[in-house]
Amino acid sequence: QVQLVESGGGLVQAGGSLRLSCAASGRTFSSYAMGWFRQAPGKERDFVAVVDWSASRRYYADSVKGRFTISRDNAKNTVYLQMNSLKPEDTAVYYCAAGPIVGSTPAGMNYWGKGTLVTVSS
Repeated sequence: QVQLVESGGGLVQAGGSLRLSCAASGRTFSSYAMGWFRQAPGKERDFVAVVDWSASRRYYADSVKGRFTISRDNAKNTVYLQMNSLKPEDTAVYYCAAGPIVGSTPAGMNYWGKGTLVTVSS
């Protein structure tokens, strides 16, 4: 069992930066792939980024490639999402998720946090 708690969301102007954190409980954190997804109002939950258990493989949605960076610290049971050059279209609730394999579909993730809201003003 893994419990996930996101933090770091907030209001930022376009072009600004935010770093999201996701703290995980459970001794098996390091064995899971960790991902970030986001959901804008009235839209489906979309893939943002994912990292494997060793941080050797990272994948990003095309819409955030070059602007967002996912990382993890297994000693701290935490995964991060550094978001730079933010755009109004990045506005969404951002969710942290854990799953057994590296993937980009929400269905592949077993555990979810409750989300943190990111609002980017123009």
